[in-house]
Amino acid sequence: MKRIEVWADLVCSWAHIGKRRLEKAEFDEDVEIVWRPYLIDPMAPATAGTFDAHRVVAIALDRGGPALQDALVERIMHAYFVDGSDIGDRATLAALAAEAGLDGMAEALDAGEGTDEVRDQLLRGKAIGVTTSPTFVVGESAIAGAQSPEVLADLVRHAVPARELPDEVTRLRHAESLLDLRDPLGALRIMEPLLAEHGDDPSVRLLAARAYFGSAQLGRARETLESLLERTPGDHYARFLLGRTLERANRPVEALPHLRMAAAMSSEADYTDALRRVESRVS
Repeated sequence: MKRIEVWADLVCSWAHIGKRRLEKAEFDEDVEIVWRPYLIDPMAPATAGTFDAHRVVAIALDRGGPALQDALVERIMHAYFVDGSDIGDRATLAALAAEAGLDGMAEALDAGEGTDEVRDQLLRGKAIGVTTSPTFVVGESAIAGAQSPEVLADLVRHAVPARELPDEVTRLRHAESLLDLRDPLGALRIMEPLLAEHGDDPSVRLLAARAYFGSAQLGRARETLESLLERTPGDHYARFLLGRTLERANRPVEALPHLRMAAAMSSEADYTDALRRVESRVS
């Protein structure tokens, strides 16, 4: 059975249309539909946004699986688009969840259940390149927008299967993607389990140092890099990053030897540019 992940904001009219088209699609095999969160306006206050609605949807998946989750999404969308209900209201969400067969939602929301899951999934969506509501993902294949039933059926039919990777590898790749997207704090959040369980791994520590540097946590970046270089003094990128960290901390004299060593070990343009810049400050 193939899984269709639908990344969508629950108040997005195109997501509503996409759901109807997905229901009309004729698939060659059994599929399961899983809804993932996307925020059209991530800066909206919690009382006016859909974050709590996404939490309820995530809890439904965890407690009852895709069928219960899809039934709840249907109720939430109907409540918003047809009845004009405020789906940012927790009492409304609890009532809709009860209609779908999911009790105790008011207490779950008050206890914070689903919050971490939604935040993690939002970061995962960002890391894999989701930028539109809705986006349909099957394995390694994806398509954005409220596509026709025929296009959705073709997506499932020709989807590239997802590679089975350990969770640690997936988190590392997502963290690297978030760093490339200039979201170092998101990268650190994705890495939290890695830092807790594999904090001594050089690749994990170097990636964490990059995130600390990117988020201007220069003290933590320096500490991590100095510890890493004690074990692997020949790591030219770690040496370069330590030099850059010291430069940003307004310590050019301390940065200079590290940048000289990095430039001697590798002819990367970034290394030589940083070295020249710091040399001009020191001279």
